[in-house]
Amino acid sequence: MARSFRQMIRLIGRFNSDSSGATAIEYSLVASGIAGVVILAVYTLGDTVNETFFNRLVNAWK
Repeated sequence: MARSFRQMIRLIGRFNSDSSGATAIEYSLVASGIAGVVILAVYTLGDTVNETFFNRLVNAWK
């Protein structure tokens, strides 16, 4: 019984010291934040950029 308890304590210790999953979650949160900012910028500035590009394209062909 004591042997099983010691094994369980070691297993819990190894589980607590493993942080590779937390790093992956942190990177995914950063990536989703950056994607959100890009989507917001495209949504906000999309029409302005489209009109400016279209006007320059039309003026180039005149």
